[in-house]
Amino acid sequence: MIHSELSLRLARLADADSIANLSRDLIECGLDWRWTPVRVAASIRAANVNVLVAATHEEIAGFAIMRYGDDDAHLDLLAVSPSYRRSGIARQLLEWLEECAVVAGIFNVDLEVRAGNEEAQLFYTRMGYRTLVQLPGYYQGVEAALRMGRDLSRRSFDQRTRRKQS
Repeated sequence: MIHSELSLRLARLADADSIANLSRDLIECGLDWRWTPVRVAASIRAANVNVLVAATHEEIAGFAIMRYGDDDAHLDLLAVSPSYRRSGIARQLLEWLEECAVVAGIFNVDLEVRAGNEEAQLFYTRMGYRTLVQLPGYYQGVEAALRMGRDLSRRSFDQRTRRKQS
């Protein structure tokens, strides 16, 4: 499905409720709700965080939150609404945030993903991430996580290789 009216933009404070609800429903399902509107709004305001949304005129189709440190970046959240999946939105969100990291001179990105979320693990693997360690009980003692990471200094090579394989 092609969504030509979709665009990427930095989140506004008015988006905090929608982003938090998507996080609750798509990422935090079965866990205590931690990414509440207040926490999302704090991320939107933070100088070292980008909260990016893929939006139509009426709704947020997907979002991602990345924190930038001195030497590394951490993808806190990434989700795409089911009706918009498999249209490249997650890839666009992640590549945009990775580009910000590279521009800032940051070449290491890490993230955690539920150990049972094989679809997300496959996506991150295709995007050049590799599993670094398993973290038992990471999600509120309920579920394990995999920490995955990527060295963005290899990014331009990886993208050229991926294009040639396509």
